[in-house]
Amino acid sequence: MKFFSYILVYRRFLLVVFTVLVLLPLPIVLHNKEAECAYTLFVVATFWLTEALPLSVTALLPSLMLPMFGIMPSKKVASAYFKDFHLLLIGVICLATSIEKWNLHKRIALKMVMMVGVNPAWLTLGFMSSTAFLSMWLSNTSTAAMVMPIAEAVAQQIINAEAEVEATQMTYFNGSTNHGLEIDESVNGHEINERKEKTKPVPGYNNDTGKISSKVELEKTSGMGTKYRTKKGHMTCKLMCLCIAYSSTIGGLTTITGTSTNLIFAEYFNTRYPDCRCLNFGSWFTFSFPAALIILLLSWIWLQWFFLGFNFKETFKCGKTKIVQQKACAEVIKQEYQKLGPIRYQEIVTLVLFIIMALLWFSRDPGFVPGWSALFSEYPGFATDSTVALLIGLLFFLIPAKRLTETTPTGEIVAFDYSPLITWKEFQSFMPWDIAILVGGGFALADGCEESGLSKWIGNKLSPLGSLPIWLIILISSLMVTSLTEVASNPATITVVLPILSPLAEAIHVNPLYILIPSTLCTSFAFLLPVANPPNAIVFSYGHLKVIDMVKAGLGVNIVGVAVVMLGICTWIVPMFDLYTYPSWAPAMSNETMP
Repeated sequence: MKFFSYILVYRRFLLVVFTVLVLLPLPIVLHNKEAECAYTLFVVATFWLTEALPLSVTALLPSLMLPMFGIMPSKKVASAYFKDFHLLLIGVICLATSIEKWNLHKRIALKMVMMVGVNPAWLTLGFMSSTAFLSMWLSNTSTAAMVMPIAEAVAQQIINAEAEVEATQMTYFNGSTNHGLEIDESVNGHEINERKEKTKPVPGYNNDTGKISSKVELEKTSGMGTKYRTKKGHMTCKLMCLCIAYSSTIGGLTTITGTSTNLIFAEYFNTRYPDCRCLNFGSWFTFSFPAALIILLLSWIWLQWFFLGFNFKETFKCGKTKIVQQKACAEVIKQEYQKLGPIRYQEIVTLVLFIIMALLWFSRDPGFVPGWSALFSEYPGFATDSTVALLIGLLFFLIPAKRLTETTPTGEIVAFDYSPLITWKEFQSFMPWDIAILVGGGFALADGCEESGLSKWIGNKLSPLGSLPIWLIILISSLMVTSLTEVASNPATITVVLPILSPLAEAIHVNPLYILIPSTLCTSFAFLLPVANPPNAIVFSYGHLKVIDMVKAGLGVNIVGVAVVMLGICTWIVPMFDLYTYPSWAPAMSNETMP
């Protein structure tokens, strides 16, 4: 047993040594560039999938191994670690830093929730919509971390409201208590209204649902032995948690900057196919927004039905009298919004810059009309989305946020400087340098596969798959990626599969976008496990969920996601990129094989 405990303690070290040694015969026996690059690819992929080393540390291995095997010179490998993607990321993080610093994200989330009302089903949709919208521009991790405390407070208010009503009923139980006072949503609305008409309001009821009597607290601890008074209260908490986690991931699908996987794909695609000018912020949003919207709505219906049941009649019934739980939700949301105070100058400036950035992205090269990039027709392709991101990002360091004052010896308060919207320290605290290095390692690995000829060899070996229907190839690749991303990080997954799927598309003479777009979107469908992505881990840490809850609910969302992506790639996405035609910008595969 002691021996096995040592193995468990040093499992990462043993896995690193074991992987390096077991795969070593590959370059030694075959001794060619393709085999040496394959060895590098397998080692890096194994470390990424198992996280035997930190992801960023593993991402540095190509800069060590590719020059050692003579595949690429060190200078060329190093240049892959900082590309156009990184400039785009810097500009986006400047925006995200300002949004979070001045609490604009919280104001947007609360306002959207207030707009949809406090009906439980609509409240859930409000949280999902606001979370998805924020995730379009912020990382899914920071979005989930910001919205989850608000959702938790609302869920607790629902539970507390039920407890207070129950306590009030118990107070009058020995008197002439009318049992019609009990509010049970399982009873239809007609019966509730009828009973309310026959019952006088309970005197002394406290509308401040944030305060619960000590009697209720005593009942909660001694009677139930748990923090949930009813099964419905527990289900509500589970529902809120998963709605936040899943919508923060779904929202990121809609923009190139929404997730790191989208950014990795865009940079890889533009690097591998430089003659293709079809992929930009506007074109990505045009095809991904309908897919994300459908996935969000179907996921809302699925989660609502899975945890609480979905009563269409009650959900879409207008003018229904608010019950105590709904009033409690409305009150806590209103209080949270009031704490923010009136909108400030800094929030207005951040919002304006945010809108300008989005408009410039959309209008750069919309496709159906000439964009502003046509003004620089002498240098086509020089101005990209990163140009816009950097321009707006620099303004955050320039525009004054507030004056800095000091008191003179005479007691006079004078301004001596100003503070910009964000500072460099604040930017550094938000900048995901680990993702930047990870993406750079993926680009270096992809360049190595191309230089060594491994990509062509893989494509030729996969060419027999061309006999299968194209929809089946897309489905298999999508399911493979969806399964892999549940146990590996999303950036690592997309970095590993892109150099495989691109040669596959070229080998079977199919538009690469036909296979790469569904696979990229499916890489974000990590819904099954708490460790699958950071938002899942954040909501799981609140203690409402069990792993089996996430597996069951997430499986349904996974099926919905893959089905909608398959629907999109076979319908509205086809004419956008002319997917049925093999493009001129994609190279034809040669018949070279591995020696």
